[in-house]
Amino acid sequence: MTIEEVIASIRNVPDFPKPGILFKDITTAMKDAEVLHYIADELYYYYKDKGITKVVGVESRGFVLGSILAYKLGAGFVLLRKPGKLPSETYKVNYALEYGTDSLEIHKDAIEEHDVVLLHDDLLATGGSAGAALKLLEMFRPKSVFVSFLIELKFLNGRTRLCNVEDIHALIKFE
Repeated sequence: MTIEEVIASIRNVPDFPKPGILFKDITTAMKDAEVLHYIADELYYYYKDKGITKVVGVESRGFVLGSILAYKLGAGFVLLRKPGKLPSETYKVNYALEYGTDSLEIHKDAIEEHDVVLLHDDLLATGGSAGAALKLLEMFRPKSVFVSFLIELKFLNGRTRLCNVEDIHALIKFE
């Protein structure tokens, strides 16, 4: 398996969720066991010596690899969800997307100050959801935060919105 084969397994969907957006559909990669194993292993190898204690996955595609990474790293898994989906007290942040607005919530007891957090989502575009996720994590003052993506759309400059992190890593980068 090569990174080129992984890239070839990702479907491009034009005009989704609205006209002018070229959506990177990772479901075509995730359904292939060999591709999924390769992606999970490559991300694991990158983070295995960072002392990660919690992996935070962003709804919903961030849950897939995020939970796999938590398992492989021997860390806990925390959900960042859309409003009204978590059953206990939450913190909430609103943010802008490239095609609208949204919100994320996290349980108020999800992270401790001693935690080393890995924030994972499937794709970095403009940085709206990742930036909002980092604002939520700042409320907990964790020891450190790393940020992981399967895909980064570099031409949208989303990294510029991500501050106060140890490292930002994307397995696949589209210029």
